Amino acid sequence: MSVISGKQPTADGRYIGRLVLDREAQLNALNLDMIDAMTAVLRDWRHDDSVVAVVLEGAGSRAFCAGGDVVGLISAIATVRAGCGERELGTVPSAAARFFEREYRLDHLLHTFGKPVICVGAGVVMGGGMGLFMAASQRMVTEHSRLAMPEVTIALYPDVGGSWFLNRLPPGLGEFIALTGCSLNAADSLWLGLANRFVAEERLNELWPRLQRDSGGAAEVIRELEAESAAQLAGLDSPLRRHQDLIRKLMDQDSLADKVSAILEADTHDAWFIRAQQTLAAGSPLAMAVIHRQLTRCRYSSLAQVFQAELDLSVQLCRFREFAEGVRARLIDKDNTPGWTFASLSEVEPALLNTLFTSPWGLSPLADLK
Repeated sequence: MSVISGKQPTADGRYIGRLVLDREAQLNALNLDMIDAMTAVLRDWRHDDSVVAVVLEGAGSRAFCAGGDVVGLISAIATVRAGCGERELGTVPSAAARFFEREYRLDHLLHTFGKPVICVGAGVVMGGGMGLFMAASQRMVTEHSRLAMPEVTIALYPDVGGSWFLNRLPPGLGEFIALTGCSLNAADSLWLGLANRFVAEERLNELWPRLQRDSGGAAEVIRELEAESAAQLAGLDSPLRRHQDLIRKLMDQDSLADKVSAILEADTHDAWFIRAQQTLAAGSPLAMAVIHRQLTRCRYSSLAQVFQAELDLSVQLCRFREFAEGVRARLIDKDNTPGWTFASLSEVEPALLNTLFTSPWGLSPLADLK
């Protein structure tokens, strides 16, 4: 199952729920069994008056969660695409539909949980990990945290609510983060509001003893730890913030193609920005077009509407070859030479893009979300 769950007793006779993602060797990547286990436990704790808060953690120090275990979806995609032409869509892969529906239900449950949810975003927080992290009310980072949504490199897009939270960042920054998959440290994550608490890694072992002494004062406990960690935060660079003016200028273009060209052609010697350029250059042109359109269409959507739209799009992308090819190149064979369907944005077929943004079903499986 790879999830450790339990209720930790507190000094006043109540409990704090504890969920630990326990796939350390896989950087705690989420699979369907983990998603189902967490959902069942959280639904129980939501209605358990003795549970006053929940803490989400990842096993080990390298990662809270490096994303969803998408490698497991590739065989299902290959099956439905058997006999399809390179630019044709296969039937809906049921395994992918189940995975994304349940993952998004879990994220939505955390967003609307109704009790404090504390997420310890230590180490790597990417993809599906960002979905869990952003759903928490107390989003903690350390000096070693690295947040990112690098889905452009596997021909996907920032899902798990990314269409909602990236649209709430300062102008241009959300789309830049999505297109470049840039890495955000604690200072930048706090500045953007993606994280809202900083606790030095050396003080994380004090979190549980203090919470158990004062179960009703979770926010105050974290404030104390944050105050005691101020020196470590003060020493961190904030590369995205340093580049804010440049990024806004680069993103202030009339077309997606112009934005991509402006980013790639920016003259810089900054290592952080160069890595962002390299990730964009290696990304899928189809994914770039999908990212731009998805963020635009969800700009004013509610959280529930975002998850419904993301489910439609994610399943449609699983019917096409590009996502499977990205996962093969980056995560399975690791040759890092994906054979993208389109060599450039100008070659992306509008008809295909329109099809990908058409719902594959009459009524969304997430239609009940509010």
